[in-house]
Amino acid sequence: MKFVLNLFFLLAIGLGFSQNNTLYWQQKVDYKIVIDLDVKTHRYKGAQELTYTNNSPDTLYRVYYHLYFNAFQPDSEMDVRSRNIEDSDKRVGSRISKLLPSEIGFINPEQLTQNGVPLSFEIAGTVLEVNLNTPILPKSSTVFKMDWSAQIPVQIRRSGRNNAEGVAYSMTQWFPKIAEYDFEGWHATPYIAREFHSVWGDYDVKIKLDENYIVGGTGYLQNGDKNGLGKKTKGNTRTWHFKAPNVHDFAWAADKDFIHDSYPGPNGVTLNFYYKNNPDIVENWKSLQEKTAALMVFFNQHIGEYPYKQYSVIQGGDGGMEYAMCTLITGNRKLGSLIGVTAHELAHTWFQFLLATNESKHEWMDEGFTSYVSNLAMNEIMKEGKDNPNSSSYRAYTYIATSGKEQPQSTQADRYHTNRGYGIAAYSKGAVFLSQLEYVIGKENLKKTLLRYFSEWAFKHPTPNDFIRVAEKVSGAELDWYLMDWTQTTNTIDYGIKNVVADKEETTIILERKGLMPMPIDVKVIYEDGEVDNFYIPLQMMRADKPNPHSYESWIVLSDWAWANPNYSFIVKKDKKIKRVVIDDSGLMADINLENNTYNLK
Repeated sequence: MKFVLNLFFLLAIGLGFSQNNTLYWQQKVDYKIVIDLDVKTHRYKGAQELTYTNNSPDTLYRVYYHLYFNAFQPDSEMDVRSRNIEDSDKRVGSRISKLLPSEIGFINPEQLTQNGVPLSFEIAGTVLEVNLNTPILPKSSTVFKMDWSAQIPVQIRRSGRNNAEGVAYSMTQWFPKIAEYDFEGWHATPYIAREFHSVWGDYDVKIKLDENYIVGGTGYLQNGDKNGLGKKTKGNTRTWHFKAPNVHDFAWAADKDFIHDSYPGPNGVTLNFYYKNNPDIVENWKSLQEKTAALMVFFNQHIGEYPYKQYSVIQGGDGGMEYAMCTLITGNRKLGSLIGVTAHELAHTWFQFLLATNESKHEWMDEGFTSYVSNLAMNEIMKEGKDNPNSSSYRAYTYIATSGKEQPQSTQADRYHTNRGYGIAAYSKGAVFLSQLEYVIGKENLKKTLLRYFSEWAFKHPTPNDFIRVAEKVSGAELDWYLMDWTQTTNTIDYGIKNVVADKEETTIILERKGLMPMPIDVKVIYEDGEVDNFYIPLQMMRADKPNPHSYESWIVLSDWAWANPNYSFIVKKDKKIKRVVIDDSGLMADINLENNTYNLK
């Protein structure tokens, strides 16, 4: 008996270690940054202290920093790619190649130490490669200090100075930012076109510049005067001191002519709005404020509660781009467009900022989920009355899926053949992923999935598998097939009604699967007298049935359809004449050929 107990004890320890080796972990970085910006030369000096905590089970012998501003130089990877891709982003085009020395961007590290000891490093485009003198052991911390100089580029993409709308400084990706290290290793991705993946931590940032500028962005202002301005310092300058707890980025914008409005948001959140004092846009920016509060209420209810006490909508940058506790958007827009871009960028707060997937590898989880939920929000807040708020995403997906040019959603974000291909895969097909999941597991299960996903994975870095596992737990269905076929292949959905054979007392309905991607199938049978029967054909590999989606009085669950069989038939035992048979009358299944989804009987 003693032997058995000892053996059980050893097995328990072994299992414990096995589970511990696969438990989630993430690194932590705490920044203290001080910069001094000369608005005449658009250059600044920076000093940064970074406390890096290695929560991984690995010993780190090197680290990497992102130097994003280096992308805005002739012959950078961003420049070369823009000039060679067949459908160049018009905002970039060949503009970088034409920048003068006084117009380019750069971040030049001048000195870097680890725990007070100098480190050697090498700049490789937008990445700083650093070999450590002292390895960072698991569960230990080290302190890096860096002095650097930088020049703010003429605004071309996201960051920069003096943009087309006259905003002086859109300061995003403006500091040396340490790369993410996770269970897949280092993510020292060069800045070519797409977006970002960063480490969580606390930021303490001091920005010194000309006293006439108003600054807004990430974090909470620590030294505001009665007018909400940074502290006046010697000479004609102010220092703006911000702290931002538990964020993975820090962005800000500054302009002499900013109007700064505050508006009460839900749950005690202060909404801030920074926009140019331009008579043509002021009215729209005033109207935007109430809608932004309503949008935040919607996202709180449908995803999870916003956890900070401020959020800022700032005129700056190009188009729109989300950051920690703020977004930068273009502001010279009609009201509907202004609300629409704010809805999208605000939704990013949940799917990019708080859930923080790796946008280089899983861009569709950010852009697609954001598009899906912001479309729902706009439909409700703006009373658009759309039966399917994501219908435009379905149309875009069908276009690319039938073009012969589609690449899998698992393609690295910078390595799509075209910008259009990337956009449809990330935004449209990503939105359809969620909208179609409603068709697969039911509306209520999808709602519960989104809420539980946020609850379990906020402030972490979830992967596609993490999301689909939540959906499986909520619905009870096996969904690995859905994740794989939709995101890792270009397999398409094409089901059709092959034939309807009627005799006096029964009708045989024969269906066919023409596409490679499997799906459960809803079939609506409409009789000549107006009566309707709804049939549900479960997909065998799903190992579960979808709940009655609309509490139909007639919801008939048939036997499973095994994917390998291209045909499926069932019998309708009614002595009524059938008028029409329809596959998926909800339109939520992204079938690429709808012509064979309806069969009308004469």
